[in-house]
Amino acid sequence: MGAVNDRFPHYIEFRHVSKTFDHPVLVDCSFHVDPGETLAIIGRSGVGKSVSLQHIMGFMRPDEGQVIVAHRNIGGLSEAELRLIRKKVTMVFQSGALFDSLTVGENILFSLELREDYNESNKADVVRGLLDMVDLAAYEDAYPADLSTGFRRAVAIARALAAQPECVLYDEPTTMVDPLMSDDMAALMLRLKRQLRLTSIVVTHDLDLMRRVADKVVFLYEGRVIYFGGIEGIEDCPHPHVREFLAMDRVVLG
Repeated sequence: MGAVNDRFPHYIEFRHVSKTFDHPVLVDCSFHVDPGETLAIIGRSGVGKSVSLQHIMGFMRPDEGQVIVAHRNIGGLSEAELRLIRKKVTMVFQSGALFDSLTVGENILFSLELREDYNESNKADVVRGLLDMVDLAAYEDAYPADLSTGFRRAVAIARALAAQPECVLYDEPTTMVDPLMSDDMAALMLRLKRQLRLTSIVVTHDLDLMRRVADKVVFLYEGRVIYFGGIEGIEDCPHPHVREFLAMDRVVLG
């Protein structure tokens, strides 16, 4: 894990972060996640969940406040310094963002090519090991177009892990996948957390996934944090918008 900074003890932290486009998207947001923990960011569409991930990756900068990543305030970092941060913190995009012209194995190999600590003789072993980790060893020679949405996301996770990150950001990992694949994805995220002690942040609408993998939860409403705390506390949160969101989930589940 990154060296702990006394000023920034949490692995990732938002300190009074605000961001406005044509309207306020994040308003005075404060929350954090510690090494080895999983934080879920939930709320309705358009409340700033994905924008939060963009800030963590350094693709956006806040109008106000501080974004701490890997125990560093990334606000004033150069692009070269941000690239070093992105070696520690990687993002699994909703689309998977795989190269369509490369096989599954070649997609993962692409990430390994960026590293200096592998030689040609063991790269193939590492690719197979990563595919084993996400239960896709049989698909090494398949192309992304041949795979379901859920399998493409699992490949994207394997590719992200090739860089040996300390933290993985998941953007809606169970959107547009069937319930069985959603269950598999939750199991995979839990396994990676336990085996690799990964820190992670997951943006999701899926409350079942939230309950299974999260240690802490941030609930965003109109760009504001209206709940931040342990997973067990959100069920008892009295805020009406949180109550409504949880009740709607129960109605959908029937």
